Amino acid sequence: MSQINILWVDDEIESLKSQIIFLENKGYKVSALTNGYDALEFLKDQVVDVVLLDESMPGITGLETLSKIKEIDQQIPIVMITKNEAENVMDDAIGSQITDYLIKPVNPNQVLLSLKKIIDNKRLVAEKTTTAYQQEFRSLFMALSSNPDYNEWMDIYKKLVYWEMEMAKTNSPEMLEVFNAQKTEANSEFSKFISRNYSDWLHPKTKDAPVMSHTLFRDRVVPNLDPNVPNVFLLIDNLRYDQWKAILPIFQESFRLMEEESFFSILPTSTQYSRNAIFAGMLPVDIEHRFPQEWKNDDEEGGKNMFEEHFFAAQLKQLKMDPRFSYTKVTNHADAQSMLNNIHNMLDYPLSVIVYNFVDMLSHARTEMEVLKELAGDEASYRSITASWFEHSPLHQALKRISDKKFNLLIATDHGSVRVKTPVKVIGDKQTTTNLRYKHGRNLNYDPKEVLAFRDPRDAGLPKPNVNSSYIFAKGDGYLCYPNNYNYFVNYYRNTFQHGGISLEEMIVPFARMTTK
Repeated sequence: MSQINILWVDDEIESLKSQIIFLENKGYKVSALTNGYDALEFLKDQVVDVVLLDESMPGITGLETLSKIKEIDQQIPIVMITKNEAENVMDDAIGSQITDYLIKPVNPNQVLLSLKKIIDNKRLVAEKTTTAYQQEFRSLFMALSSNPDYNEWMDIYKKLVYWEMEMAKTNSPEMLEVFNAQKTEANSEFSKFISRNYSDWLHPKTKDAPVMSHTLFRDRVVPNLDPNVPNVFLLIDNLRYDQWKAILPIFQESFRLMEEESFFSILPTSTQYSRNAIFAGMLPVDIEHRFPQEWKNDDEEGGKNMFEEHFFAAQLKQLKMDPRFSYTKVTNHADAQSMLNNIHNMLDYPLSVIVYNFVDMLSHARTEMEVLKELAGDEASYRSITASWFEHSPLHQALKRISDKKFNLLIATDHGSVRVKTPVKVIGDKQTTTNLRYKHGRNLNYDPKEVLAFRDPRDAGLPKPNVNSSYIFAKGDGYLCYPNNYNYFVNYYRNTFQHGGISLEEMIVPFARMTTK
């Protein structure tokens, strides 16, 4: 690493000689000046990595110097070191985007720690993260090998997301490759776990089953509704657990996190099935039976999520709950602006529902648009673009607008998505559905090792559109392609984010409860 240049500005610089010698012995190059004017002239010609700045100096003060330094170089880190403990000085320094604030007298190690945080932070974090993951690797491997139950799978996935996000802070392609191999292995084992247990979970007599889409409202939302304040149930479509962790800090600027859990999306992990199941409180086969006019199968004309509000009203009645609620669905910018303008009115209801569709649109647009493939090329950049969207979205503005009111915020999604990499060949007739992560039809031909198949859809809680209909679900990072134009479709869809199948990313999704601060 090249030598780090420090500029220390203090009118009592002679008394700091021992501190300067200490830093020079640690490998830093320290230039010392006694006033702000000289510092500003010095910075016009010299490259400096960090400025250490006193506040009380003759001529111009440290705060005035700080402001003028920012005009020269807005990015330069500045540490204020001063005897002045006045709160207004601290507030002004922080407001001027100071990097650190130390109160005199300081010992050399305090200054050294501050410099390390500023200069060596990324390198030290990367080294520590790599070492810590190497230690965690074996315990994750053991967890995957110990036949985990659904609670343990949720814990495993949370740990994988944690390490994936930590790895993004490092610059170690080798360790990231090791991690990705472990996540691929985890998804392989998870697919086997789902294949063994999924049908049993749906049986009405099964008591030991995870909270799933059709039981989310009954088992997670209802117990957390506060009868004394308004409740807002926010469903952000197609939000992976790692995307939730990326936007959580933005939520926490205005809200206090009270509880964070996971639940399992039903199969297919797609909006038509999982979101209808959430609002109806039923599996799709039961929705079709009770609401034959409203339910639409994949091959039928018409919108597939047109009746969520109707389903939800019926679920409230079934649960003997207060029937008063508002329902807002946002699928375009005009909807978002309308929601923003009417957000205060939602607090007039005991329960308000907001369905926000942007993340799902983002994943589909990324498949079609080269610019989005560049912006969201992998999981880390996909998280980043999701966080950037939310921070500047009408949804965030709306929630901030009412954050001074007392209400309960419950946040969930319907399913996640997975970046597909492995093509799986499937043969079907003209009636076979086109989704890349699941298909249903009458004459499907496939390798049974590569998919989870339900010859009788009712075993998966799904409608049976035709007598010979069967469903198949892609596992892990697989995507289902027809032999016709096979190479074209393989290349076109590889590395796109898709949903509908079996993976940790699609099935284990977040549920959180927050309150205003």
